[in-house]
Amino acid sequence: MPTYDYVCKACDHRFEEFQSMSADPLKKCPKCKKNKLERLIGTGAGVIFKGSGFYETDYRGDGYANDAKKDAEASEPKSSDSKGDAATSSGDASKSDD
Repeated sequence: MPTYDYVCKACDHRFEEFQSMSADPLKKCPKCKKNKLERLIGTGAGVIFKGSGFYETDYRGDGYANDAKKDAEASEPKSSDSKGDAATSSGDASKSDD
């Protein structure tokens, strides 16, 4: 629902009113109570994004998804390194038991 600007032609009172787009324009001034209100044409408002963020697919091309996948693969640790460490430690344990 937009905010409309109004001005009274009788007393020059200016105010904003939050109304539905389908609502009829106000006619009676809240200050002087005369039927001389005129709705002004405003510049509109900017887009306001509220919430925790954007969805992954918003405003992104296919190249972004491919680059993100490559970055994720590059940052994952190699699984062969962890197996090599486990084999070495188990080999050391068997030597100490002898």
